[in-house]
Amino acid sequence: MKRILENLKGGDLRSIGRSGDALRAVSKNPALFSDLMAGLLDSDRLVRMRAADAVEKATRIHPEWLQPWKRALLDTASTLEDKELRWHVAQLVPRLRLTSTEKATAVRILMGYLEDKSSIVKTFSMQALADLAAHDEQLLQQVAPLIERLTRTGTPAMKSRGRKLLKQLDTNVNQNQACRSGHSVEPSEARPNVPRGRPSPKGIRLPAAR
Repeated sequence: MKRILENLKGGDLRSIGRSGDALRAVSKNPALFSDLMAGLLDSDRLVRMRAADAVEKATRIHPEWLQPWKRALLDTASTLEDKELRWHVAQLVPRLRLTSTEKATAVRILMGYLEDKSSIVKTFSMQALADLAAHDEQLLQQVAPLIERLTRTGTPAMKSRGRKLLKQLDTNVNQNQACRSGHSVEPSEARPNVPRGRPSPKGIRLPAAR
């Protein structure tokens, strides 16, 4: 095992251990990032969790580091059932540059995560879906009602995040409308009309489906 991963062993799931050391090491030597990504599939659950934590924090600054690992993330890491790994995967997916087919795969993964028992996994999955839908009107039509429902029925953490996401999605709708009309929309301007026959989540007016 690589030393950077050896340092992630020991303790219990309540601690991120020495993942901070791993983050500092990869920041100084980006070549070590491949070792961290390998850690996501390690046989030790503690190593998987802490490697994922370090990967998530490193790619806040360097999201481009994830791109070569896109298939590994979507096809393999996402299938593991550790809640600690899943909520990190949900954070990582929106940082990828995705084709339309890959985005559909990502959405399917995140929809599955919404069935997880962990409130944290579901909350981060809500955020990820909203991020993916930000500039995708077709996906927005699917995600907005879902976020609205989860904001009403979810855990306190999901409700709190959902309220923020509904505002975010409302802003996305207005920006998309502005791009089509060729002018910027100020917050005080009128919201777009709700298409006939299409229910809209509270506070969000969805553009007509294409």
